[in-house]
Amino acid sequence: MLYSDPFETLLQLQQALDSFRSSSWLGTSTSGAGGFPPLNVFSKGDDIVVVAEAPGLKKDQLDIQVKGRTIQIAGAKTVTYGDGVSLHRRERTIGRFSRSLNLPVEIDADKIKAEYRDGVLAIFLPRAEQDKPRSIKIA
Repeated sequence: MLYSDPFETLLQLQQALDSFRSSSWLGTSTSGAGGFPPLNVFSKGDDIVVVAEAPGLKKDQLDIQVKGRTIQIAGAKTVTYGDGVSLHRRERTIGRFSRSLNLPVEIDADKIKAEYRDGVLAIFLPRAEQDKPRSIKIA
């Protein structure tokens, strides 16, 4: 009986993972610079709701754009320390961010609502009437 080389198997797995990451197969997932802000996306009836954690930001630091089936959340996160402060450790991320998400349905851009409270951004995206399924009566 022949045994395969476990290192060869691991090398093949690594090559398969590298190939997978560089493919366009994940093209419909979220994309952007960094993982901020983290998103939850869910359906509520016919509509889509996006909830993003964005603590430490003000409303005017957020920019939301929708085109077709894509929503983009962008902005800038800053941290100020004041004068005479000596920084010992920095784990909070700062700088510009952008997240884009391709949605499974067309959105009615005129009826979108957004709320921002306590560092949580909620975006309510109503499904466009022309994208909703229609029942057809058989004559």
